[in-house]
Amino acid sequence: MKQLTKAEEEVMQLLWKLEKANVAAILEELPEPRPAYNTISTIIRILEDKGFVSHDKVGKGHVYHPLIKKEEYSNQRLNSLMDGYFQGSFTSMVSFFMKKNDLDLKELEEIMETIKAQKK
Repeated sequence: MKQLTKAEEEVMQLLWKLEKANVAAILEELPEPRPAYNTISTIIRILEDKGFVSHDKVGKGHVYHPLIKKEEYSNQRLNSLMDGYFQGSFTSMVSFFMKKNDLDLKELEEIMETIKAQKK
């Protein structure tokens, strides 16, 4: 799966949230100052070329929808981060975030309980 730029990922986050949207609807969701309509349109076309987005023709316009699920992309990015910076070790990654975010033992226990619950 290809990696997204920051701008592409921001548009994808909105498409995942909206599920289907035209360029104008995506623009409405962006904070001020908003980029130009053509900028968002170009990003959408790039996302289509990368296989992340498709469209349906509605009247004279297009309504876009994600082809890749957010969870699928998140999982790929997390694995890439873990492989690239933590030699594929989940333990090393969690340890790093504990140190950098000053997590206490209670928070770590909550994380472990969440992981255990999801495995069931």
